[in-house]
Order: sequence, then C-alpha cells, then structure tokens
Amino acid sequence: MNKKETQSQKSRFLPVFTTSIILVLAAVAGLMGLFLFTVPTLGPRWLLFFLVTMLASGLVLPVIYYLHLRFPSKPPVTSRVVFREAAWCGVYADVLLWLQFGKVLNYALAIFIAIGFIAVELLIRMREQSRFSPSKTS
Repeated sequence: MNKKETQSQKSRFLPVFTTSIILVLAAVAGLMGLFLFTVPTLGPRWLLFFLVTMLASGLVLPVIYYLHLRFPSKPPVTSRVVFREAAWCGVYADVLLWLQFGKVLNYALAIFIAIGFIAVELLIRMREQSRFSPSKTS
C-alpha cells in the first residue's frame, strides 16, 4: 500500500470518526440528563430509546467502517451503507432494551433477532448489487 492510498483512507475515516464522536457525546449527555432530571413516564421512555439508538450507532460506526476496510467487497461499500449498518445496530440495541423492559428477552431470542437483522441487511446489499447500471455493461 502506497502513501497516497494510506492518506486517502485516513481522510475517509475522519468524517466517520467525527460523526461517531458527535453521536456518542450527544447520546451520553442526553442519557445523563434523562436519568438525572426526569421520571420514567412515557415521553422520557421514548427519549431513552432514541438516545440508546444514537449511542449504539455511534459506538459501532468506527467498527463497521474498519470491518468494511478490512474485508472489502465488490463493489466497494459507500458511506451510506456504513451508516445504515450502524443504524441497524442501534435499532437492535433498542429492540433488546424493549424486550428487556417486558422481561421476555433471552439469549435465543437475541440471537434470532440478530440473524433477522443480518438477513435483512444482506438482502438489501444483494438488491443494491443487482441493480442494472448501463455504465457497467459497456
């Protein structure tokens, strides 16, 4: 890998890292305010789910970026895919939290839900790869 490719990868990581830091800091500040200054009624509970989504998405965003960098696909993923997969992780954390509130969460259910989210993402990626693009055929 030459110096130019290394610089290009670093410059592509900066927006991902910045977005991740902003999401995590905003979510942590919001969760601290939520836990310290509210009572657990309906509105703050929905705010909890929103902030947990932000926190989980912000935490896994650099990890997902690194995994796509380490295991490249053809065609290469866009930033849209990386952010969508981070959002899926945030939604997964919310679903687990929701089920835990209802005291119905167990390991098998968590694994089956994860498999379902992975299957949906794989189907979305397959659809993106199978789209007709005239520039590819010529």
